[in-house]
Amino acid sequence: MSVRIFILAVSLSVLAIAGCKSSSSDAPASFCDTACLTDTIRYTAEHKLAPFIYISTKNCKPENIIRSHKSMSGILNTGFGFPNVNFNKDYIRVIVDDTSAAYILFNDCLTGRGYSIKLPYNKTGTINKRTSAINSFDKKFAVDAHMVAFTDRGNIYVEETKSGKKAMMTFGKALDIDYDAIHEYIDSVNVTPERIWVKVKIENEWKELEKKITLE
Repeated sequence: MSVRIFILAVSLSVLAIAGCKSSSSDAPASFCDTACLTDTIRYTAEHKLAPFIYISTKNCKPENIIRSHKSMSGILNTGFGFPNVNFNKDYIRVIVDDTSAAYILFNDCLTGRGYSIKLPYNKTGTINKRTSAINSFDKKFAVDAHMVAFTDRGNIYVEETKSGKKAMMTFGKALDIDYDAIHEYIDSVNVTPERIWVKVKIENEWKELEKKITLE
């Protein structure tokens, strides 16, 4: 099957305005101007096997992820796994390259913290959930449309969604990063298939680090 990427259109069921807007003056306004989700969010790829992702919600928050495609005999139902995330329909992106896996990228409404989930379209594959994703919803983070990225406080890891090939760049030491306030240490990031660039605070000094990468 040829590899293609589908940035999926969002088909939302009934939405009702409720009390999910942030009341905190410190919350990022760009993420928090949202209505409470009261029904399933639906994503379907423009693909001959129509792989889909459904995200059910409860009390304004995501609850389960349902996925399948036309050649599967049934559906897969996975718990969302992040019960404290505040969801915003405008800051969700789903990437499907083929029927092997889907990537869900999103940011928390209240904090702007980035998350990512990689889900296989089979029962035996590994589900990868990241709580420190570097997503392009944040205007200071530029990540290629075919890439995903995250940090573990000492490094930045990147993956090409079409091939699954990976690369990384180290900061040289572990940093005391609070992922809910990531810009205290990581000001900006630029990721392409050829390089990783980051402006990062190391020992109270802002430094620009760059590495040419080979995905493998």
